Amino acid sequence: MSQTNLTPVLVGVADVKNNSLDLEDAVEPLQLMLQAINEAAEDTQLSKSARTSLLASLDSVSVVATWTWPYTDLPSLLSEKLSATPSQKHYTEHGGNQPAKILDEAARSISRGQTQVAVLTGGEALASLGAHMAKNKRPPTSWTKPAQGVESVFSPTTRALPEGLSRTHGIGAPIQVYPLYENAFRAHRNQKPVENTRESAKLYADFAKVAESNPTAWSYGKKTDTAEEIGTISRKNRMICHPYPLLMNAFNTVNVAAAVILTSEGHAKTLGIPRERWIYPLAGAGTRDCPNFWERPNFHTSPSISRSLDACLAASRLRMSDIDMYDLYSCFPIVPKLACHHLGLPTTGSKTRTTLLGGLTSFGGAGNNYSMHAITQMTRELRAGRGRHGLILANGGVASYQHAVCLSSRSRRDGSAYPHEAPLRDIVLDSPVPVEDKAEGEAVIETYTVDFGRNGDPKLGHIVGRSKASAKRFLANHGDDKTLRRLASMTEESVGLGGYVYAGDRGQNIFKLFDDARL
Repeated sequence: MSQTNLTPVLVGVADVKNNSLDLEDAVEPLQLMLQAINEAAEDTQLSKSARTSLLASLDSVSVVATWTWPYTDLPSLLSEKLSATPSQKHYTEHGGNQPAKILDEAARSISRGQTQVAVLTGGEALASLGAHMAKNKRPPTSWTKPAQGVESVFSPTTRALPEGLSRTHGIGAPIQVYPLYENAFRAHRNQKPVENTRESAKLYADFAKVAESNPTAWSYGKKTDTAEEIGTISRKNRMICHPYPLLMNAFNTVNVAAAVILTSEGHAKTLGIPRERWIYPLAGAGTRDCPNFWERPNFHTSPSISRSLDACLAASRLRMSDIDMYDLYSCFPIVPKLACHHLGLPTTGSKTRTTLLGGLTSFGGAGNNYSMHAITQMTRELRAGRGRHGLILANGGVASYQHAVCLSSRSRRDGSAYPHEAPLRDIVLDSPVPVEDKAEGEAVIETYTVDFGRNGDPKLGHIVGRSKASAKRFLANHGDDKTLRRLASMTEESVGLGGYVYAGDRGQNIFKLFDDARL
């Protein structure tokens, strides 16, 4: 078969949403995904009999890991429902990078002649599960028997922290680590805290306007939050971890699913799928940073974001100026900020769109599957002629895992094959920063955040600091009320302040600012 015939194309996409929170309307993720796959088959514009044959001929099914429900073997369950017997079945690891990663892998497999028809899907029913747990204190009994007991609604915030520095100091959840980057990025740019809050609020207000017109968005049809509302601390918008109030955090309690069908140009022609349905994945690239966030080079850049973007563009034979639209992952404002900074785009007011969905606060977090919805939406945008080339950045963990993919209404401009090898190593190999588990002496704050209680009061300060004597990094908690109050300030900068670090009574490091809190 010629290389042209093996060129991968997206031929069907779909999103589904279950708006209802009534217990009798609860639909499990398996059924939402199945509905999305069937609607993606309809999107090919094939006849009903041809669609049935298409799905029965699937030889690859990849499912993004769901937060909602612990299935025994979700890819096999879906395959059975579709009357398909795929030779390749894959259930991903957890991570928001996974939708872009499995799209890249499926396109590569098609280009190599290893796969003829591939389905990618993922979905969540966290809103329905939450409604059941709130009323009945137990999960729905009508859903597929789970592989293990379901005692609560999954949240990345409530997962147990790993043993070591993370658990000792009570830091490691996404709501804590992303703020470390935001505060460091703000200080690195010499931006005042008030200006930073205003920028984040404007960014998310712009994103909310995009979600407002997207029927799949969880906020669709609801009043859009303004920049003033997003940036103002209130009972509705309490502070979570400095500097992010609630409306700058991802909202994951949704019932949505998405699906994508890929095949080769040759098979699409054989099936009779109209050419105007074809969208070309050009290339993908992804890597990850050091799993221990405290060992990363700094907190004002992300090597994995920068390298994934650069490698994806290079492998796609595109320049930044070729990209007509982006969907940059946005669980917290810092992720699109870091990506925009690297791409040379303004954080707000960019002529090139930086979100197609509206972000994880307004569209909805969708567990690990947010960027699958970006793939479906970008496919529609390209089909409609609202641009030729688009790039999706999918992020996971605590700014840990990245994967970028480029989609286009045209095949690769030089006629070359889809890249048969991944362009990046699995992990960024930059030398980690030396870290002191036990630190003592004069030190400087490199970055920080503060946990807030539900009553709005600051609860626990987290410091990433550097020893003046050794220049080694350490983690610490606040040592007195004065230090906590200064760290919690939304008007004063704390990065660069000097203080003293010493051992606490639980094995943790304790940091106190000097009396004059000098820089």
